[in-house]
Amino acid sequence: MTKRPVLALLGVIVLAGLWYAFRPERLFVNQSVSEAFPQTTATEAAAAAGPVAVASGNFHTNAHETKGNASIYRLADGTLTLRLTGFETSNGPDVRVYLVAADDVNDNETVTRNGFIEVGALKGNIGDQNYDVPMDIDLGRYRAVTIWCRRFAVNFGTAPLAPAS
Repeated sequence: MTKRPVLALLGVIVLAGLWYAFRPERLFVNQSVSEAFPQTTATEAAAAAGPVAVASGNFHTNAHETKGNASIYRLADGTLTLRLTGFETSNGPDVRVYLVAADDVNDNETVTRNGFIEVGALKGNIGDQNYDVPMDIDLGRYRAVTIWCRRFAVNFGTAPLAPAS
């Protein structure tokens, strides 16, 4: 076997690995989501009360332009839902939605240093979407929503949450 086919094969393997790591097509391909507000099967009296806003805040940009609103609602059946509305950010590989134990996040270190709870993989980089929030979460501690690229440990953008009035 000559060196040329071996080098060509090695080059293809390296390029495939780089493509998998960086997923460059996601820089140009948007994934839109349009989820309706979640409905619950609660008692008639609880359903009449409807969802109650617990906390909300607007996104600001960190590493990638990010905008929209993040709100946490207590639904009629008692469950908590994080709802992103008017949401837009960059697409990327392995992007997650975190609740962070901080008032606000302007860098990557605050997320890893203060701690976080993952509520799910980002469903789309554009549009309205819902995420289940663990019932036992202390919303007095986890006061910010961050869009986080897990593969590169990068904070795309953050919405500091204020209690609803």
